Amino acid sequence: MSQDGPPSSHRLATSDDVEVSAYLEIAREREGQAPAPEPPAARSRPEAVVVLDFGSQYSMLIARRVRECNVYCELVPPSATWEEVARLSPRGFILSGGPASVYESGAPTAPDYVFASGLPVLGICYGMQLLAHQLGGRVAPSERREYGHALLHVDDQASPLFAGLPRSFPVWMSHGDQVTELPPGFRALAHSDNSPVAVMADDSRLFGLQFHPEVAHTPLGKEIIRNFLYRVCGCRGDWTPGSFIAEAVERIRETVGKSRVLCALSGGVDSAVTAALVHRAVGEKLTCIFVNNGLLRKEEPERVQDTFRRHLGIPLVYVDATRTFLERLRRVTDPEEKRKVIGETFIRVFEAEAGKLGEFEFIAQGTTYPDVIESAAGSGTAAKIKTHHNVGGLPKEMSFRLLEPLRYLFKDEVRRVGLELGLPEEMVYRQPFPGPGLAIRVIGEVTEEKLELLRACDWIVMDEIKRAGLYRQLWQ
Repeated sequence: MSQDGPPSSHRLATSDDVEVSAYLEIAREREGQAPAPEPPAARSRPEAVVVLDFGSQYSMLIARRVRECNVYCELVPPSATWEEVARLSPRGFILSGGPASVYESGAPTAPDYVFASGLPVLGICYGMQLLAHQLGGRVAPSERREYGHALLHVDDQASPLFAGLPRSFPVWMSHGDQVTELPPGFRALAHSDNSPVAVMADDSRLFGLQFHPEVAHTPLGKEIIRNFLYRVCGCRGDWTPGSFIAEAVERIRETVGKSRVLCALSGGVDSAVTAALVHRAVGEKLTCIFVNNGLLRKEEPERVQDTFRRHLGIPLVYVDATRTFLERLRRVTDPEEKRKVIGETFIRVFEAEAGKLGEFEFIAQGTTYPDVIESAAGSGTAAKIKTHHNVGGLPKEMSFRLLEPLRYLFKDEVRRVGLELGLPEEMVYRQPFPGPGLAIRVIGEVTEEKLELLRACDWIVMDEIKRAGLYRQLWQ
């Protein structure tokens, strides 16, 4: 059994374009419309590593570490079929940690294709125990559970995993079980004071780590992951913002064809990068709608318009709905009721404006990879792929297919893509801002006077944070 340790110091942010994605989701749920099936898409890539997610809170962090090495990867549940995995053209597998014990009834196991593929495998914590358990070794409860820092002693420095690393270095342990008998053909490569088998391997490129290389508490962990990717899997490391953009542009063009695309801008980084990427792919076939709900920060509407119209040359329909939103919010004091009113009003304004612009087949949305993974967590899968769906709540003559070009990117990757697309740094590194905007910070009824006061206060605070050089370091 592997136990997740303290929270990682690297926070994983999800999409901040709440007024677009969440409000349209509210509309779909309100109408009770089921998602339409997604047509098959060829998403093959030159190389990738597949991370099988067994429920560790660090699973997304593993994926991030792999991508930081310029190798594409995706999280998939152990229930994924070989056909689903093969589309990624995998160069190797990583088995994540997890809360289960391999000897318990119903504990998740690695699919047979992981071992039948002949590809390299790196098992982390529970993943290592699975390797031992499924390949003929033995796993048992430890006499002494190991949580926290430990000193790893390398016994076989000839292993490619340890290339360029010292003979001993600190690692982060978090487990209550341990490998007590190696599977046939395996040998121990390293040990700690409490784990005789802290690293194991065989000659067919199957490796197991009892510690967590993905966390910051293992300072040299990223080097171990890099060695696995480059020295064991033979990856080239050619997954970059530029290569992502080139592939995404081609895929968007193939998907959209001659159709038109609508994008609801919030001013947030996710919708901004989505719009810039789709515009590069289809040009004037994209139309963006930016609804000013009167609840935005100081000078935000002007900055968004300036960036898209003058800096990027992207067609933008600006809708000043301040009066409409404030009228609907009169005498509303409960924060949750404010959210509902703002969401419903956004949907009504958006559909009214979209209806004036003619026919659109697609709507582009800034969904990011953590959104996809976390939305699937409750169903027991690690990365259930959302299908294209008709956006419910909108008039029947406005039936859209959903275009989500960022759905496999983490927030920091979205920012790098934004910079590569030419978005200004100020927009790319914008602090997340909730869809209901300043209304949630207003105590009691929302009025113009209170909003103006809040805008001034927020401006002063942000200015001081920027002066101190902390703007990109602080999280809300």
